[in-house]
Amino acid sequence: MLILGERIFMNTPSTYGIFDLPELRDREQVFFDRAHAGQILATMLESFRQKDAIVLGIPAGGVPVAAVIAVQLNLPFDVAIVSKITLPWNTEAGYGAVAFDGTIKLNDDMLLHLSLSEKDVQNGINKTKSKVKHRVKKLRDERPFPNLKNRSTILVDDGLASGFTMRVAIEAWKSAGAIHIIVAVPTGHDNAVKTIAREVDALYCPNIRRGWQFAVASAYKRWSDVDEVEVIQILQDPAT
Repeated sequence: MLILGERIFMNTPSTYGIFDLPELRDREQVFFDRAHAGQILATMLESFRQKDAIVLGIPAGGVPVAAVIAVQLNLPFDVAIVSKITLPWNTEAGYGAVAFDGTIKLNDDMLLHLSLSEKDVQNGINKTKSKVKHRVKKLRDERPFPNLKNRSTILVDDGLASGFTMRVAIEAWKSAGAIHIIVAVPTGHDNAVKTIAREVDALYCPNIRRGWQFAVASAYKRWSDVDEVEVIQILQDPAT
């Protein structure tokens, strides 16, 4: 049970092991910012407090959400470095993703409707691989990857639009040895939430929305890009 102001919301499971807050369904601007969203998710994830679990934030926007969850639940915190392959004319939209271990996935259905040449696609892959390599060096340096066997891995992002980046993250961490994977996102499109939920043990998403148009940013009253400097600061001190 979650109390927001004077209203009470029930944390209830639905289809495919999805936990949401029914009174937040199909609503916009339900979170003040990413930290507020992390607080709500931490309340929903209370059963993991001080358990043998690790919280992994997907840079950049998922890191401030994940940090709040980790601090409130007294859990270890790290990053799951995955980046979408963006369109040349729109860096907010992606047609694939690359993970820290070299896992690459392309959205073939989307590519059928895009006027991208093979060279364009390969350039996008190469650019994203370089970005991921840079982030691994900058955000992880020489730190070894955490041992994920026999513990719960909580993957966190600031939202699910198509869910493609999260799917690549899940595949990469399964390859890294993760057995029990939980996804926690503040907001998500109904279709993406259901797709991702089939691939993990449980999915927590307080704000599930339907409809033809969906933007992660619409769930937040205060929204801005998270830069690399901020991510590094959060990793150094998650409580900031």
